[in-house]
Amino acid sequence: MRWSSGIKFFLVLAVIAAMTAIVFTGLKIPNTDFVIPKAYDGIRYGIDISGGVSAVLTAPDGITPTDDELDTVKGIIDTRLEGKQIYDKTVTVDRVNKRVLVEIPYKKGGEYGDPYETIADIGATAMLTFREVDEDKVDPETGVYEMTDRIVLQGNDIESAVAETDPQTQYGIVRLIFSDEGAKKFEEATERLVGKRIAIYLDDQMISAPIVNEKISGKDRAVINLGFIDRNESIEYAKELAAIIRSGALPFKLEAKDVNHISPIIGESALNISIYAGAVAIILVWLFMLLYYRVPGLVADITLLGQVAAIILVFVLSGMSLTLPGIAGLILTVGMSVDANVIIFERIKEELRSGKTVQAAVELGFKRSFTAILDGNLTTLITAAVLYYFGTGAVRSFAITLGLGIIVNFITAIVATKIVLNALSQIRVLRKPWLFGAKGGTANV
Repeated sequence: MRWSSGIKFFLVLAVIAAMTAIVFTGLKIPNTDFVIPKAYDGIRYGIDISGGVSAVLTAPDGITPTDDELDTVKGIIDTRLEGKQIYDKTVTVDRVNKRVLVEIPYKKGGEYGDPYETIADIGATAMLTFREVDEDKVDPETGVYEMTDRIVLQGNDIESAVAETDPQTQYGIVRLIFSDEGAKKFEEATERLVGKRIAIYLDDQMISAPIVNEKISGKDRAVINLGFIDRNESIEYAKELAAIIRSGALPFKLEAKDVNHISPIIGESALNISIYAGAVAIILVWLFMLLYYRVPGLVADITLLGQVAAIILVFVLSGMSLTLPGIAGLILTVGMSVDANVIIFERIKEELRSGKTVQAAVELGFKRSFTAILDGNLTTLITAAVLYYFGTGAVRSFAITLGLGIIVNFITAIVATKIVLNALSQIRVLRKPWLFGAKGGTANV
């Protein structure tokens, strides 16, 4: 085995082993706050598996929202939840009673807890305002200034928001991007209020109250410093706040009423059954590939393990809700991974029967099967994209799992499997056609 091939070989195996270990045991880096929980505890499951929370969202007393405003609220809530990769949800408008009904899965780690903690995933109502303050009206203990009615600008003056890390402090900040009109308002206000404070509120909660040092011109010069003591907490909150602001300002403040638990539609037992069924299917596939294709089958088994581990880790790290249709999509991608490997290995066997050496057969097998694998994966990926675009709820969950699996499958089949198999074909004792599932050919030893 050549030195370069050996390094790639052991690197691929190390990555697969590491991902698999993290899936089963989790990961905690000493002396840091970085933690990846084990997959079973770290994945947020859909309503069909673990249940969730229902709530009635209404406008405050004295406000009667229009149908258009209710539709706007629904669209913004949908956008926020999908921004958190929560696709297993139901958001409907009750036009008669002027309210919005929401059902979402439990917050990760929040099962059987306070349902209001889960409803908080909808986010603040994002009534973002910049206001002048009265310096003498401040809470001495908290440093929070009393809200005034002197609004400098508000949410509809903001086009977007981006979470960043302050290069000097390494703490999370939110950079605001104003509309043309918003930039003019902010420039005028900062010129007029040099040496004074402008308080930034999300609803009635003050985020910060910076002192204006100079006139600020431009659409992207305004930055919200979050003032957290913990750096990681500030970075995480900056991402959440930026996402809330980007999703749009609601036309009125939301009040959550009639917040209740929802029992699992199918139940956690269905999750266990699905896991067992998936495990049995994978084991049977492993045995078939190993017995029929021998060395290539063993390689396929290893890379298939890495593929499944990679997809599961994406769910853990992203917070995406996993539904039963999502699990079905995951199992489907396992079958497609096997299909790609079968195409490659059969091409290798054909090359061996034609008299090629093992090394040459492996190289040609991958080269000549590439187009077929690319076409098959690409067409399925297009299907997943269409399902995601037109689908909602659990259909989107299935589409995302399928699309993610296709991408990982293509990488493992064309890159990881090729690296490992090329390295093994350079070992003299393995250069036997029968070890690659073929009869006849040249041993090349």
